[in-house]
Amino acid sequence: MRTRIVGLSALAAVLAIALFGIPLAAIVVRYLLDDERGELERSADLAAVSVGIQLALGQTPGPLISTEHNATLAVYDPTGRRMTGDGPPTADPPVAKAAGNGRVHTSDPGGDIVVAVPVRAGGSVLGVVRSSTPTTEVYSRVVTVWLLMAGLAVGAVLAVWLLARRMAARLTRPLEDLAETAHELGDGDFSVRFRAAGIAEIDSVSDALNTTGTRLSDLVTRERAFSADASHQLRTPLTALRLGLEVALEDSHQDLRAAVVAAVEDTERLRKTVEDLLSLARDTARSREPLAIDALLHGLDQAWRPRLTAHNRTLTIHTGTHLPDSGASAAAVRQILAVLMDNALTHGAGGVVVAVRDAGGALAIDVTDEGPAITTPTDELFLRRGATATGHGIGLALARSLAEAEGGRLRLTRPAPPTFTLFIATLQHLCPTAAAPRTAPAHTR
Repeated sequence: MRTRIVGLSALAAVLAIALFGIPLAAIVVRYLLDDERGELERSADLAAVSVGIQLALGQTPGPLISTEHNATLAVYDPTGRRMTGDGPPTADPPVAKAAGNGRVHTSDPGGDIVVAVPVRAGGSVLGVVRSSTPTTEVYSRVVTVWLLMAGLAVGAVLAVWLLARRMAARLTRPLEDLAETAHELGDGDFSVRFRAAGIAEIDSVSDALNTTGTRLSDLVTRERAFSADASHQLRTPLTALRLGLEVALEDSHQDLRAAVVAAVEDTERLRKTVEDLLSLARDTARSREPLAIDALLHGLDQAWRPRLTAHNRTLTIHTGTHLPDSGASAAAVRQILAVLMDNALTHGAGGVVVAVRDAGGALAIDVTDEGPAITTPTDELFLRRGATATGHGIGLALARSLAEAEGGRLRLTRPAPPTFTLFIATLQHLCPTAAAPRTAPAHTR
């Protein structure tokens, strides 16, 4: 592209110079010839004045001195005979015409520029003054002017060439950078950004490319996060499903139907988990309906009690009275509790207690176990271990992000015994016209 821009610019300059230069060169030739004829005529006029008196008195004119460089003067009588000066012995056509009609005549015979000026007195022609100079004198001046014009033309073309190279570099370098950025985006590096080039059209394309890169980066980040979150949330139920099936296969006396029914139930919970994650990842629009806390706790009990029992641990669920209605997504709350329960099962010890209470304008769910105290700083505790982390180091980060997306908070309210609390906004805060808090009987599972 650079070569094309430079070549076309230089060609345009050459054509422009040719279109204006050739006619100008012809005008220069005509101008210099006319100027030389004018100088010769002035020289002949002066000579005619000096010899006019002598011719009127019948005297032979003396030697003539030309005021024009390299010009020769001669005086002829009316019959065409040379009387004095340098020139042809007899009158040539310009001199003959001037003697015949008494007018100034100009011609270029024999390679010379000739001007013939008649000397008149009382209406008769007394003689003719002939002034001449070689045409080589004029053409040497023409060549000098042409060389000067050619030099200016070459300088102009060179200036256009240099300017075209600079402009081509300014135009093509941003395009090359733009192509390189596009290649890097295609290779998966979504962090690259194109700097402004100062050219509106190119900057418009670069802004669109940067926006595309940002969107692709967000999209890939969400996809990676979804993969990591799905891996984390499905790891424990898949492990439990596999262990249950392996135990059923190894124990020949066990009722396989019960194992199959349990496997089907676990599979259904896996399907529900995948649907929850997909719904949360796609940010599906939903209506603000009250959270069915009883159904949520019932599902939590069915999913986690068998797993804790398998490790000789207990699960206790407490619900308070006069709980406020919450408009949080059941899928989000279900996944947050799954993370907290998995964290208690994997890293905690002893019994696990889940308590639901009214936290004064918010619905609070506490998850407590009897494991060792948590000494990790809070900022690091909820920090995702890495953008590509899978399985470990992302559970609490996922749970906190889901809680914040629902307008709630997830905090470590007590390091020992470890207690995590999920605070969920109530419908009164999300919608002022929401119904009054429902009343649920206190009970313990």
